[in-house]
Amino acid sequence: CRKPHTIPSTLIQMTSLNCEQVGNVRKNIFLAYKTLGVVFGGLVTSPLYVYPSMNLSSPTEADYLGIYSIMFWTLTLIGVVKYVGIALNADDHGEGGTFAMYSLLCRHADIGILPSKRGYSEEEPFLHEQSATAIRPSKLGKFFERSITARRVLLFMAILGMCMLIGDGILTPAISVLSAIEGLRGPFPSVSKPVVEALSAAILIGVFLLQKYGTSKVSFLFSPIMAAWTFTTPIVGIYSIVRYYPGIFKAISPHYIVHFFLRNKKQGWQLLGGTVLCITGAEAMFADLGHFSKKAIQIAFLSSIYPSLVLTYAGQTAYLINNVNDFSDGFYKFIPRPVYWPMFVIATLAAIVASQSLISATFSVIKQSVVLDYFPRVKVVHTSHQKEGEVYSPEINYILMVLCVGVILGFGGGKEIGNAFGVVVIMVMLITTIMLTLVMIIIWRTPPVFVGMFFIPFVIMEGSYVSAVFTKIPEGGWLPFAVSMILALIMFVWYYGRQRKIEYEMANKITMERLGQLLAMPEVQRVPGLCFFYSNIQDGLTPILGHYIKNMSSLHTVTIFVTLRYLLVSKVDQRERVLIKRLGPRGVYQCTVQYGYADNLSLKGGDDLVAQVMRCLKRHIAMSTDRRSSVSTEEEIANLEAASLAGVVHVRGKMRFYVGDDAGCFDKVMLRSYEFLHSICRSALPALGMPLQQRVEIGMLYKT
Repeated sequence: CRKPHTIPSTLIQMTSLNCEQVGNVRKNIFLAYKTLGVVFGGLVTSPLYVYPSMNLSSPTEADYLGIYSIMFWTLTLIGVVKYVGIALNADDHGEGGTFAMYSLLCRHADIGILPSKRGYSEEEPFLHEQSATAIRPSKLGKFFERSITARRVLLFMAILGMCMLIGDGILTPAISVLSAIEGLRGPFPSVSKPVVEALSAAILIGVFLLQKYGTSKVSFLFSPIMAAWTFTTPIVGIYSIVRYYPGIFKAISPHYIVHFFLRNKKQGWQLLGGTVLCITGAEAMFADLGHFSKKAIQIAFLSSIYPSLVLTYAGQTAYLINNVNDFSDGFYKFIPRPVYWPMFVIATLAAIVASQSLISATFSVIKQSVVLDYFPRVKVVHTSHQKEGEVYSPEINYILMVLCVGVILGFGGGKEIGNAFGVVVIMVMLITTIMLTLVMIIIWRTPPVFVGMFFIPFVIMEGSYVSAVFTKIPEGGWLPFAVSMILALIMFVWYYGRQRKIEYEMANKITMERLGQLLAMPEVQRVPGLCFFYSNIQDGLTPILGHYIKNMSSLHTVTIFVTLRYLLVSKVDQRERVLIKRLGPRGVYQCTVQYGYADNLSLKGGDDLVAQVMRCLKRHIAMSTDRRSSVSTEEEIANLEAASLAGVVHVRGKMRFYVGDDAGCFDKVMLRSYEFLHSICRSALPALGMPLQQRVEIGMLYKT
């Protein structure tokens, strides 16, 4: 008898590994396809408005070759090298954007501003691993730790980057859709500009109304459209190259850029305000990282988006070299007549997709800033159970919709919107470059030579773009600055008010000894029930507790002081989500519920906060070896269950500022503005699903 053949274990492992790798490749390819409908819409549709946004005057063949060379190297250096090669690696647990980099820096050096975001206690095991790399901060990290001014400048940069990205979310839909619908005026000159504007506004309203269905559904619907655009425009570009100017790719040589600036001087420098639009939407690659994956975005950009843009701009430039005065309608003029209407339909649909990319990015950065407590609380809806980065905010969505429609009806022309657009695009990119440099030095510990090789060329290039687009401020560039200043003012007022409240609570916190004295008063009774008492501080108890006990003359038999804590990390492991600690008096516990800025506030598995905290509390009691009273473990758990059956109540303090006449003018303006924002923003408790009938609010005035 022959022995049966046995398969070596190493072969089985290799086979399973290969299957897993194939599965990962398929998943990344599918995600790369979906990114076309969300991430790259703004970038790949830029040929619609780049040439029409330029103020060209009697351009020549040499001018067009120089412009194409500038666009080619801008796409290559900023798109491929900076974002795909470097920025996507500076994620914070899968989340991207300026706030993700800011939180990454704060976790590796003590450079946060708000007290609630700094000074983690040693009792929290979750943070041991996170702070391991920050034991020996770099010299630059130490400088930021010592200088409050440097920390404030860094925070301001993160805020400004977020505000500019929101401005991008306003302008991208407006300029993309308006530029696409302008194609109607070629075959039908009788179509007036007001008709084009009204039609564009109606399309945008429909796009914003679709947002509530979520990024996944929208991307699945939009990706085929964007795939059609991505692969048809370069085909038209190749046709145009062959027909009009086969030698267009000689413009890749950088000497055409040098000759362009030597020949045009100041006018050539001013034209940078138009050429910068060729890279618009690239920042969405980084900001939308939480919606997809790094590999998927890299695959999509390198395999389709980058080649498509290079060929499309080459085709446009080849046509314009032979038709030098057609730049004002540089996209539709280079489309061959037999395919004009199919391309018009695809362009219009692609412009709608372009609107989606920056809208999604805006939702992401708003959610990050809300959970980090730098922005008033707005409603954030998680539209996917698989990807927690997919979010939607109704309030922000409708504000963006109104502003987008207002931009179209107010500016009308694409050239004016393009002037405003250039300011937003390059400011976000320059801020990203500076923060990436800090990440390289403080976190990655990159050698200074390589840091210089990154920082110097990109700051020179993007600084040149910034200087050029700033000349467009009177011609429409004021709009993103106005929007950004309003948003930055809101964020600063919110930050200042939150800081003052935390400082007051820390200075007037209730210690364990003081709590014991309050409970020892003869008029204070321990009433049956389970009370969740919410507090903003951890080391000590909120001063509202003393106000509550004195007015109610009671405290529940089991009282759990709950602190909702947003850590400067993307996601918190479920095992570290709820931390329990027994306090001195009987039946009094401390509970910390930890969230990262990319975590869903709604607890998973259908469990509410009470159920999860009760499980963790019972586990803590059962495993505890520190018995501070004569009550046995079984009796303590029985008391806990009895209190839960008697009824659950959620108590939240509502501390308000009393701004007296003796307060300074600055405090009067800032704190009254904060109180207004606080009165109209959402409460944190509804986000956790607390039943309305179980909520109790205790008011307290704090005199400034």
